[in-house]
Amino acid sequence: MAFSAAERGAVYRAIFERRDMRHFTGGTVAPDAMRRLLTAAHHAPSVGFMQPWRFLRVASSTLRTRLHELVEQERRVTAQALGEREEAFMRLKVEGLREAAELWVVALADGREKHIFGRRTLPQMDLASAACAIQNLWLAARAEGLGVGWVSLFDPMAVADLLQMPAGAEPIALLCIGPVHAFYEEPMLQKERWAKRCALDDLLFEDAWGQALGQPVPKP
Repeated sequence: MAFSAAERGAVYRAIFERRDMRHFTGGTVAPDAMRRLLTAAHHAPSVGFMQPWRFLRVASSTLRTRLHELVEQERRVTAQALGEREEAFMRLKVEGLREAAELWVVALADGREKHIFGRRTLPQMDLASAACAIQNLWLAARAEGLGVGWVSLFDPMAVADLLQMPAGAEPIALLCIGPVHAFYEEPMLQKERWAKRCALDDLLFEDAWGQALGQPVPKP
């Protein structure tokens, strides 16, 4: 039941070459390609099969400008909250809202409290499920040669009001989608020395938190 070596390699390639993109070249995304990305997102796993995700396309240039203003506002507040890293943060490019071919807002649907299965003790599983949908879209986009950037620097209530979302709906992502000149060779924040990927072995435990694996997972 395993994939062929070539098919398996393509899956892992999409995973390892996926990047959070901030530099876009404008252009367009073909409607059939966009449909494929959204279909991939909609086939993500969801706890209790609640399917909490909703996708809203921002076609209005006025709305896109307003969303960019909200992001810029939060960017400055975030910078101030970072203290000594404020200036370094302000030098980073954190979004591509004005350059990306497509801008989609991903939100958690209203009425999520109806879903008890899997959420009674872990209500945040609606967010986890929607994140899986975004990841599906992201990997599909990489396979299509399209960049995706997940922007989360915004006040969710302000975005919900701007886009006339019903009470209880909650935006969690502004997705910039479109052609790019090239994919970053490594995560941009790692390239900019903002942070680096943790060593996998430091994150693996067995039987108790902090206890090393009895049989270490070999490196490929």
